Amino acid sequence: MTRRIGLVVNPSSGKGRGAAAGREAHALLSASGCVVEDLSAPSLAQATDRARAAALRGLDALVVVGGDGMVHLGVNVVAGTDVPLGVVAAGTGNDVARTLGLPRGDVRGAVREVLRRLEEGPRRIDAVRVGPPGTHAQEWFVGALSCGIDAAVNARANGYRWPQGSTRYVRALVAELGRFRPFGYRVTYDGAVWESAGTLVAVANVPWIGGGLKIAPDAAVDDGLLDVVVAGPFTKPGVVRIFPGIYSGRHVADPRVQVLRAREVLVEPAPALGSVPPPAFADGERIGPLPLALQVVPGALRVLA
Repeated sequence: MTRRIGLVVNPSSGKGRGAAAGREAHALLSASGCVVEDLSAPSLAQATDRARAAALRGLDALVVVGGDGMVHLGVNVVAGTDVPLGVVAAGTGNDVARTLGLPRGDVRGAVREVLRRLEEGPRRIDAVRVGPPGTHAQEWFVGALSCGIDAAVNARANGYRWPQGSTRYVRALVAELGRFRPFGYRVTYDGAVWESAGTLVAVANVPWIGGGLKIAPDAAVDDGLLDVVVAGPFTKPGVVRIFPGIYSGRHVADPRVQVLRAREVLVEPAPALGSVPPPAFADGERIGPLPLALQVVPGALRVLA
């Protein structure tokens, strides 16, 4: 049976290696007998529109080539549908691919996994709806949403061209510490409330953010729950001391850090308790300012993994 595959490539991912990875993925999929439709575009918004139109016409799978930002694009096209998502991880972070055990920086291995899972069947995992409370302006993500110093670091790191991976976030952290003051939060999770000055709030569906920072060590992508990591106020030296432990997940042993689990989460600013939190990021992409309401949807995404 001939399969019709939509392919979306981020040519700038992986420090410019995305274009070559996209060409290789296209060639390998075509050589396997698939009909490949290149849906790439000059902007992510245009690529999303093209991918949605192609999915409505009928696709056997949507395959994205790039980092977590391209996964975010794919999730927002196919979540809640029967079209499975394949990932050729060619970015600098690749936290979703890491979670799913997919090859990273190995186009041939990633395409082989896509083709195998097309034959054997996709896996269902959870995805998360997020948007301003009380509105229909929602989008999906599959990784982790951050809205503390981690989000400020993410925003700054996105502007850096070097170094690669998590080291880029270390550089951004050093820059952000110069102006850091604890933020004020009110987090409602399945009806309970955590309200405090704080350093970090992350709502995680996967363990990793920032190219390998293990922000939520026990998060599982198919348990129907979100791991809400909240950290009370740290001084600047305290942030520096705890940051290295995030690589291995040791930070959750600190008594000022809690991991709360819930199906629905509302994160709001609490200006009386601290400074206004930065705009939130999810899958490395900007979501917007607080307040934000989040809901995990079990099994909403079919992945070729």
